[in-house]
Amino acid sequence: MPIQTIEPRRLYRQIADQLRLLIEAGEFPVGARLPPERDLALKLGVSRPSVREALIALEVEGWVEVRMGSGVYVQSLAGAPRASLTAESPLETILARRTIEGELAAQAARNSIPALVDGLWEAVDAMEQEARAGSVPIRGDRLFHLRVAEMASNAVLVRVVGELFDERHNPLSVKLGDYFENPESWVAAITEHRRVIDAIAAGDEPGARAAMHFHLSCSHDRLTASWPGAADALRTDSKEPAPF
Repeated sequence: MPIQTIEPRRLYRQIADQLRLLIEAGEFPVGARLPPERDLALKLGVSRPSVREALIALEVEGWVEVRMGSGVYVQSLAGAPRASLTAESPLETILARRTIEGELAAQAARNSIPALVDGLWEAVDAMEQEARAGSVPIRGDRLFHLRVAEMASNAVLVRVVGELFDERHNPLSVKLGDYFENPESWVAAITEHRRVIDAIAAGDEPGARAAMHFHLSCSHDRLTASWPGAADALRTDSKEPAPF
């Protein structure tokens, strides 16, 4: 047999595959409720957010069903084989964005001029208009982050910021957003954006960096909060500070 290339696997994928094997082996039969996130994390020796991503991946693939306020249940195995999800981890993506965009916000403050700051306000205004119309304000949100990056005058970093932002359209990110993003969370995000702009407009490099870090920390917290209407079977109850 020829030697096969070894490919590193994302942590949530390793967790999901182990749970899938247990389901296939009958350890968790159809209709059974999986253990709570907290218990799975302790048994697997991983973080609760990583378990959450694994459970969401299994839901996207059709292995389990998340029932709000009740738990995560194994679904019928009838039908076509499930394809394994290989999307980037949404939480790791936010970590990467925090590292990059915090420094870009500081550089934006260093290069701040009124015309460029006006472009940031336009992006936030677009977010507010989308939100008032009942839409998820993705267009304005993306525009804001790209314009901050553009103020650093580095085309490569602008491309990287755009690509990382667009990971929010992968199936895992979309499903997480369905559960944890809502009008209130977007109002909070818009307020956080305004704080970033205030610091950039003032030429406050440390303040701009801190404001962007705070915004992405809050984004991370929103995706790792307790499940809406959560019972013990679903919630994380994490006391750990957000890595952003």
